[in-house]
Amino acid sequence: MKLIAGTPHPQLTDAVARELGIEPTPCRIERFSNGELAVQIGESVRGEDVFVLVTHTQPVNEAIFEQLLMIDAAKRASAAHITAVCPHFGYARQDRKASGREPITAKLVVDMLTAAGADRIVSVDLHSSQIQGFFDGPFDHLTAAGVLRGWITQNLGQDVVIVSPDAGRVKTAERYVRKLGSDLAIVHKTRSKAKLNTVEARDVVGDVNGRRCVLIDDMIDTAGTIVAAAEILQKHGASEVYVATTHGVLSGSALERLEAAPIKRVIMTDTLPIPTSGPTGKLEVVSIAPVLAQTIAAIYEHKSVSALFDGENHS
Repeated sequence: MKLIAGTPHPQLTDAVARELGIEPTPCRIERFSNGELAVQIGESVRGEDVFVLVTHTQPVNEAIFEQLLMIDAAKRASAAHITAVCPHFGYARQDRKASGREPITAKLVVDMLTAAGADRIVSVDLHSSQIQGFFDGPFDHLTAAGVLRGWITQNLGQDVVIVSPDAGRVKTAERYVRKLGSDLAIVHKTRSKAKLNTVEARDVVGDVNGRRCVLIDDMIDTAGTIVAAAEILQKHGASEVYVATTHGVLSGSALERLEAAPIKRVIMTDTLPIPTSGPTGKLEVVSIAPVLAQTIAAIYEHKSVSALFDGENHS
């Protein structure tokens, strides 16, 4: 087994390697004066199972291209099998045409990984699970629900209300409810026609009065959806509001919005680099490294990946 990682998020790579009990395979990555990347794998990978771990963090385009170059290098070095491990999958929100003359960029990213030489793809909590169908090979869609539920159980118990911030996350929230035996609520939101990229939370379906609420989402980008949902939960009498999310994109003024919002704690995994200091102290990070390591080990040993999640990664 060879674990190769790029420059984005080296802390995650090191944590995964520790879980596996191996050292990351050295890889030289340099940049020419015009910005072009040069990649060279530091040791032989001939006949090996190679896992190329790159999370698509900012700048996203560079992270993706770096992964493509490493996959191509491994293929040309006669690797037996190449798995592209993308904890956060770039362009996952562009999984369909929402209007005319638009690309389906998530499909394009999958096509590029295929053309580079990836035999398999691994990712965590895709924005849309249909992206698995863009790849004509094994696509392991992992979930961070187990580690996030562990934090909820340990710190809040089961007497909480699991809240979906919009209709699109209801199925995810329902999985938490089934496992925790908690209650469910749903925030009804609309996109503002007056202000671009502005979310307006309209109402809450479910009883949250006097209850501790946990908002569940796959990612926090600008934090508009989560903050709007937290504010309406507070208006409906929620005693405390927590947030549990997989991907902390945290672009723009997201951290400032979270600090000003009626949110007690934001729990997220380290699929992306999370700032340890800054405008808010509400962030708490739980590691996704054990999940990735167990999955890589299962693939290498030709064991079931679904068994690691009790089938939850397919629901």
